Formats: sequence, structure tokens, C-alpha cells
Amino acid sequence: MKIVSYNVNGLRAAIKKGLLDWLVQTAPDVLCLQEVKALQTDIDLSLFESLGYQCHWFGAEKKGYSGVATFTKEAVCEHYGGTGHGQSDAEGRVLRTDIGDLTVINAYFPSGTTGSVRQTYKMLWLDQFYDWLTQLHTVRKQIILCGDYNIAHTEVDLHNPKGNTKTSGFLPEERLWMDRLTSGPFVDTFRHLHPETTDSYSWWSQRFPHLRDENKGWRIDYICASKELVPYLQTVTHLKDAVHSDHCPVALTLDWNLM
Repeated sequence: MKIVSYNVNGLRAAIKKGLLDWLVQTAPDVLCLQEVKALQTDIDLSLFESLGYQCHWFGAEKKGYSGVATFTKEAVCEHYGGTGHGQSDAEGRVLRTDIGDLTVINAYFPSGTTGSVRQTYKMLWLDQFYDWLTQLHTVRKQIILCGDYNIAHTEVDLHNPKGNTKTSGFLPEERLWMDRLTSGPFVDTFRHLHPETTDSYSWWSQRFPHLRDENKGWRIDYICASKELVPYLQTVTHLKDAVHSDHCPVALTLDWNLM
């Protein structure tokens, strides 16, 4: 099973940049998109359905903002939008899809880069989400957590750690939250399989386009997995040739046939 997570920074714009041709070539079994910036009615879903995908959507109340969508090739699955927390659900941040015994969480974590109000909310959101996730894990043991976390966990996860110690996305309290997640019931699948890899990023600033060419970025897009799935992890890669967004996709393959 191949699972791909991708912040497209606007699904309509990504489609215009060739997303569907890329999707044909990549052919994931599950595609988790963040920051779709559209409602389900804004997109011609037949474009995805013709490729064999079912669409599961959780959009924001605010037009053109946030939102997540999960596309699956499995015929039988159930999906649930939100975590029961009002502001997060209004912003369309979390979508759960169950495929048999496997639960895929598609999450777009808040950013705190616009100032203290949003940073305060980001930390509240992280605590609320952790509680929701760990509670879910008591009844659903096989969980994949895809998304744009808006956090670089360690110094090897961004190009200039010393210059960003006070920058949202690399603050000590955010990194401690990642410690909590990955020392508890989940693993960072990329770091688990590539413990020594550096200079592997998933986001580059649009303000300075040359940074992507120079590979001066941040790793803020993750696929984490509950520890029950560790024996079935095969590969995790950053698909850097995909250029429909300021992010690149993360692709995980699972040996699902063993389960």
C-alpha cells in the first residue's frame, strides 16, 4: 500500500499545474491533501473518480482557506471530519478515514507565523489534538498520521536551525510536542527509516524561489505511524520532483499484505 501526503497550497491551482498527470504516474492507494483551499463543490471530482478514487472531504467554513481531502482506492471505507473542537473543525483541519483495520488521519496543523494570537492557538490545538489522537489509539491501534505539521522537529530538519530558534515552527515548545508524540505511541516514519539523513526537506519559502533550487528548506510534512505498524514500514521518500506547491509530497509504502 502506498500512502502519499501533500500540502498542495490550493487544489485548484495544483490541478492547473499538472497534479492529475502526476497522480496518474504516482498512483498512490491513499492520497492525503492539505490546504486544499476549496469546498468539495468547487472541484470537478470526476477527474479523480475517473482514476479510481473515492473522495472524502473536510473543508473550512471560511472560503478559500485551509481544508483537507483524502482520496482512496479502497472500495470500503468510512470517514469522519473533525475532532470535536470547534475552532479546529471550523478551519477544516482533521479528517479520519478508516480502511478496514487501518485508520488514516489527514491533518493540517495550524501555523503560528502570523503572530502571538495564532501561536497561542497553535499550542492549544496541539494539546487538544494529542488528547484526541491518543484516545482514538485506545480503540484503533493501526493509525497513520499524515499531514503538514508546521513543525521542524530537530536541527537536521531545517537548513538554518541556529537562525530560527525563535521562529514559529521551530520553537522549543513545538519541538517538545514532537518529542512527546514520537516518544509515545507514534514514530516518525521517515526518521525511523532514515535516522542519519540530513538535507531532506518538504517545504521551501515562496518568498525566495532560489531556496528550493538550493535545497534550503524545512521538513515540516510528516507521515507518522502508531508503533503497531512499525514491522510493516517499507519505504518513506520525499517526492521532490513534484512542483505543484511550495511543499513536496511524502510517500510511505506499507507491506499491508502481511496484515
